Amino acid sequence: MAKIKITQIKSVIDRNERQKRTITALGLKKINHSVEVEATPAIIGMVRAVNHLVAVETI
Repeated sequence: MAKIKITQIKSVIDRNERQKRTITALGLKKINHSVEVEATPAIIGMVRAVNHLVAVETI
């Protein structure tokens, strides 16, 4: 599987609880924090749910 780098670019303040939990499940903690993960269908689905809060790039 390919790896992707996910970076949180916006705050989760004033977002609904589901989006906050999705950001946490992706391993992100604060703005400008990045994680590298495998691009599985589950991860891609989570990224789509919060695509307005994160930036994604392939590695």
